[in-house]
Amino acid sequence: MNLYLQGKVFIVTGGASGIGESIVRKLADNGAIACIVDGSEKASMRLCDELCTGGKQAYFVPTELSRTEACAYAVSQVMAEYGQIDGLVNNAGLNDGVSLENGNYEKFIGSLHRNVVHYYNMGNFSLPYLKKSRGVIVNICSRVAETGQGGASGYAAANGVRFGLTSQWACELLSFGIRVNAVVHELPGAGAMIPLGNRMTTPDEIADTVLFLLSRKSGSVNGEFLHVDGGYVHLDK
Repeated sequence: MNLYLQGKVFIVTGGASGIGESIVRKLADNGAIACIVDGSEKASMRLCDELCTGGKQAYFVPTELSRTEACAYAVSQVMAEYGQIDGLVNNAGLNDGVSLENGNYEKFIGSLHRNVVHYYNMGNFSLPYLKKSRGVIVNICSRVAETGQGGASGYAAANGVRFGLTSQWACELLSFGIRVNAVVHELPGAGAMIPLGNRMTTPDEIADTVLFLLSRKSGSVNGEFLHVDGGYVHLDK
């Protein structure tokens, strides 16, 4: 199926590994230009070199996403290189184990900066260019905001904000023709509890859904939360 992504420019935060890497690879396979915004320079360069050697297109901006000025720089570098941004995939983050019992204010705020503040910053700095392209935003979210998990106050709060930003942006950006959706996945380690096949969803399966949301094939999908989790959240376990 042709997703009509050829020549389009997409930013993927945390694109050097995991879900982000799968998204980058699939974008490149579909003729898009995947721009990796990630703090892992070695892994990012290895991925870019592999894709470019294979005749595909990829670009890397080394970025410490917790720093606002670094997010601004990343967007400016993509624009300087390609002159357009057709979509943004906010993906970077990690469950850093900041809990209520064993955390504190500084650790909690640090967790928000690692896991959600850059979602806002990247959206904010990309917005002028997404308006021009009538582009797309996809926010990667964890189900922990809906189901909870012990020892994850910071990560759960950050994902709650990701959910809220998705709904708000989908409404706020309607007049610009910008669609905003989320893909929700389960956390690692829950495989035995997944109703469909008792296995974890793979990064490639999540990436397939992201590419659909980035493409014109999902032109009427906006403000949605697509759970790619084998039924973990919505089916009895």
